Amino acid sequence: MKEKKAPLSWNHPEVARYEKTISLKIPGYAHLYEMSDRLLGAQLRQVDGEKRVLVVGAGGGQELVTLGAGHEDWLFTGVDPSAQMLAQAQRRTAEAGLAARVTLQEGTVDALPEQPAYAAATCLLVLHFVKGLAAKRELLQQIAARLRPGAPFCLATIAGDPQSQSFRLQTQAWQTHMLDNGIAMPEWERFAASLGNESDPIPESHVQALMEEAGFEHATRYFGSYLVHAWFAVKR
Repeated sequence: MKEKKAPLSWNHPEVARYEKTISLKIPGYAHLYEMSDRLLGAQLRQVDGEKRVLVVGAGGGQELVTLGAGHEDWLFTGVDPSAQMLAQAQRRTAEAGLAARVTLQEGTVDALPEQPAYAAATCLLVLHFVKGLAAKRELLQQIAARLRPGAPFCLATIAGDPQSQSFRLQTQAWQTHMLDNGIAMPEWERFAASLGNESDPIPESHVQALMEEAGFEHATRYFGSYLVHAWFAVKR
């Protein structure tokens, strides 16, 4: 009998390996963050006043160290429900000399005050862990409610129809990438089993529709890596 893989948990001690393995799993992982940084920077150069950036799913710290390195006048609020992941973010921002400009909060976006509004926001590799269209829409609405009009927003998520042939083909190709980059077969199997169970991918068109319904406009896709897609938009 095939061994049943334990479900993913963001509070499991194994998440300490996240920083080392995520770039092996997603082709172009660093480029996703670099491109997000440049898009936000292009928009925020046109903005006067305090530049406070909301980072949703800040655990791990990749957004914080990438955005913080090139923008000395940006301030950050990072929120994440996982204490283990936030510990990584706290360590990495401290090592990067960013601690004075970063506030980390364990929990979810709805616990943050709506004012003063943020100048920008990111939500990278989070939305597919939120189950159901209503809950996904609610998360995006909660983010939009905390942004100034015209504020830039970067969203990245696993997207696609898990029942489609194209999704299965992309998954097969993604498997070979991970295994060729040193990801162990049990870890791949755990990830593959999570798709549609611990995670909830939806088609790209649904993601864009939810962004529109939540209060974002001018959404443009700027990154794609197998089933990972990213969009840039602004708060209406």
